[in-house]
Amino acid sequence: MDKQKLEALSALEKKVLWLSAWMIHNANHLRESTDGLKVGGHQASSASLVTIMTALYFSVLRPHDRVAVKPHASPVFHAIQYLLGNQTREKLERFRALGGAQSYPSRTKDVDDVDFSTGSVGLGVAQTLFASLVQDYLSARDESMPEGRMVALIGDAEMDEGNIFEALLEGWKHGLRNCWWIVDYNRQSLDAVVREGLWERFENIFRNFGWDVVILKYGSLLEACFTEPGGEALKAWIDACPNQLYSALTYQGGSAWRKRLIADIGDKPGLASLLERRSDAELAALMTNLGGHDLPGLIEAFGTARRNDRPTCFIAYTIKGFGLPLAGHKDNHAGLMTKDQMAVLRASMSVGDGREWDAFEGLAVGDLERFLDAVPFAAKGQRRRHAQRIVIPGRLVAEAKGSVSTQVGFGRILDEIARAGGPLADAIVTASPDVTVSTNLGPWVNRRGLFARQSLADTFRSERIASAQKWEFGTSGQHIELGIAENNLFILLSALGLSHSVFGKRLLPIGTLYDPFIQRGLDALNYACYQDARFLLVATPSGVTLAPEGGAHQSIATPLIGIAQDGLAAYEPAFVDELGVIMRFALDYMQRDGDAVQSERTWLRDETGGSVYLRLSTRPVEQITRSVTPVLEQEIIDGGYWLRHPGPNAEVIVAYTGAVAPEAIEAIGIMAEDRRDVGLLAVTSADRLNAGWTAASRARERGVVHARSHVERLFADLPAHCAIVAVTDGHPAALGWLGSVYGHRTRSLGVEHFGQSGTIGDLYGHFGIDANSIATAADRIAGGRPIRYLRALD
Repeated sequence: MDKQKLEALSALEKKVLWLSAWMIHNANHLRESTDGLKVGGHQASSASLVTIMTALYFSVLRPHDRVAVKPHASPVFHAIQYLLGNQTREKLERFRALGGAQSYPSRTKDVDDVDFSTGSVGLGVAQTLFASLVQDYLSARDESMPEGRMVALIGDAEMDEGNIFEALLEGWKHGLRNCWWIVDYNRQSLDAVVREGLWERFENIFRNFGWDVVILKYGSLLEACFTEPGGEALKAWIDACPNQLYSALTYQGGSAWRKRLIADIGDKPGLASLLERRSDAELAALMTNLGGHDLPGLIEAFGTARRNDRPTCFIAYTIKGFGLPLAGHKDNHAGLMTKDQMAVLRASMSVGDGREWDAFEGLAVGDLERFLDAVPFAAKGQRRRHAQRIVIPGRLVAEAKGSVSTQVGFGRILDEIARAGGPLADAIVTASPDVTVSTNLGPWVNRRGLFARQSLADTFRSERIASAQKWEFGTSGQHIELGIAENNLFILLSALGLSHSVFGKRLLPIGTLYDPFIQRGLDALNYACYQDARFLLVATPSGVTLAPEGGAHQSIATPLIGIAQDGLAAYEPAFVDELGVIMRFALDYMQRDGDAVQSERTWLRDETGGSVYLRLSTRPVEQITRSVTPVLEQEIIDGGYWLRHPGPNAEVIVAYTGAVAPEAIEAIGIMAEDRRDVGLLAVTSADRLNAGWTAASRARERGVVHARSHVERLFADLPAHCAIVAVTDGHPAALGWLGSVYGHRTRSLGVEHFGQSGTIGDLYGHFGIDANSIATAADRIAGGRPIRYLRALD
């Protein structure tokens, strides 16, 4: 490597270590504390990646490369971005405080151009793999698109996360390319030192999945030392040294190294002279000169890997806390340097008092500003991309006469989009974890095909075996078939849903799965939303309506997930015409990126957009013949409308959502003769109604006295004595809040316990969400004469 470049990189490595350590120190010891809580910041875990990240960001990476930084290395990332001019001193001074640099790199909260959010360990790692697959998908449609490396910086303990191995299998299936995973092999986790020989397990796993593996164990000082007399004995001792002992000796320093080496191998030829030629400080530097802390070796290894597009795992040996007095101590993960230790570090860095934040303070190398201006990674400036919006047609409709389920309606609407073609159809990409056909994506796949970089014909068709499915793979396909792991679906949706920002190409991802299994991948779904990825999640079947399958295939809590999950607008339509309106809204909503201002009509931040979750059903429901007016369309989008308007003296209303519509309608018929002016509210989105109500309430508390939400307008004319019976095929709390809007008495019906097998009628009766149970609840909660035609409940 050019000597001048190495000097510049070494100086920047030193500065990055200082800034990351000082940032954490400032947050914990110098900044005013009002609550007495430790702020934290992982000085040791950050330090182990300083050299690797210095090599990557200041030398190796190119503008089209993307990186998921190990969560605990966030201070190092912010320090590097500060030196590149992408982060401010004010943000660093407020590290982990409101409005400051984030604890873990965040696309949505940080200002310094984070490629992939990290924090929930393991998920950012898998994101790079799926981002590589998305890049392949886009490259197959535009060969001129430059390809970058998708890089994950991984803590060795992070490799315990199961989703990483699920992703590895999917990468192998799809012929993964252009993906680097760099394991920070410091052999320490939060609580312990990792097991001996773990690197061999990692190597075997990656090689079995078709990856190249590069072991970066020794730095240039050690490699040179091994050629001296006694060097081979030293190498053999290091290779056999237990991780705990190596860490302990690192913490104790040069004299401890010398004592132990003399005791263990001092009689080996040349070893005594090898040690005598080095002071304690030089010996300590030699013994901690591992591959992950050697700039020349790192840059050479990364440069070699760039010569092909094979997925590559680098296992880089490092020291946790490298360069700090915490180095090697088994308790250093959450440890913080004391003020005295920081003063010693300051002196060693030649940092003057009051100049701690100066970018080049204490560095003797000249013209670093010019060097930084020429860093390849930052050559094209801001790295966030933008893509044009896809125009959505005025209506998305499909034939829906008689009894039709929302799941079937979804398949028909998507098939109509595929048949019509055009920019909308071309932008959609679908994915499913081995339930493509059973979630009604079959017609779409038949028209649009499955994506693969290598063509693969449908053997059943070529052998003239009758099949409803045309299962052909090729580069023009628009469905990505996955194995059954739900985590992989959500992380793929996250990668597809960021294509406009990461790659500058607009995609409209639609993922389908069984509703009960959202909870299997809930962390990954939350991660996707936290990144502000944009996708349409279609979950079906839902509730106990998959009656014969029993409790394991019946969902209870998912409506509450839809309400609680930030960045995800949740809908549960009952009728196909509602579904068409919602899908059109969703495909537009996914593309919005306006300012976070609340609409005074809904008090929702609709300008900012987000992802959408549809909770659909396999239960056929008799469709309503009606015209969907613009007013009705808007009410469906806003979350609810009156299917039967209550009269001025209404004693009770029923609010329902989803597949229990027939029971709610029947219950209204049972009550109508004995209860005055009953109303029936179709709730298409409990999430949107609830979010609008809480937002409008908050606005009023802040002085916007005219703020009114959609649900408040719907209930505005209900008499105070009117009662509400709410019913859903899910947890009753999803609609139980409705009575709090204006203080109406409310009885919320739903499912609270694991289901069991049976017919829909049996289970609806068992859980108390059938028409008779609804009418009985109304009879008990609402004043007036008794409702006739009720059956006694068990």
